[in-house]
Amino acid sequence: MARIFSPVRLSGIVTHGFGRGSKELGVPTANMDKSAVQAANNLSTGVYYGFASVSRGPVYKAVTSVGWNPHYGNEEKSIEVHILNKFEEDFYGEELRFIFLGYIRDECKFESLEALIERINADIKEGSDRLEELIEYKNDELFKSSAETQ
Repeated sequence: MARIFSPVRLSGIVTHGFGRGSKELGVPTANMDKSAVQAANNLSTGVYYGFASVSRGPVYKAVTSVGWNPHYGNEEKSIEVHILNKFEEDFYGEELRFIFLGYIRDECKFESLEALIERINADIKEGSDRLEELIEYKNDELFKSSAETQ
């Protein structure tokens, strides 16, 4: 069940992750740098939805995982943002801005890779649907200097 809370704004630099998002899961993610992870330390681990912008560009819907990715047994906490847009090129080293608008679920370990992928796709749909009711946040102060919104 989604939790409702006040928006949380975060910006950071996109860094290389584990390389599983696109290759293994079919869901590319932008990993935020360690300083962004530390800045968001007060957030509960789990899956969130919100809006994101790369390098002050267009604002898109996004779903984000915050935590340890228990399915993989990560030893380092991460923030991985899946932006609901197809990008032609990687954007490592670019600034990523994300506004957390809602919480979908806790982190958990899955019985299989297929179960994980199925749940990720359900999270994406749920997040996208919920963001339809929050579309005004595409014009949030976090994105004011963005070139445009889509």
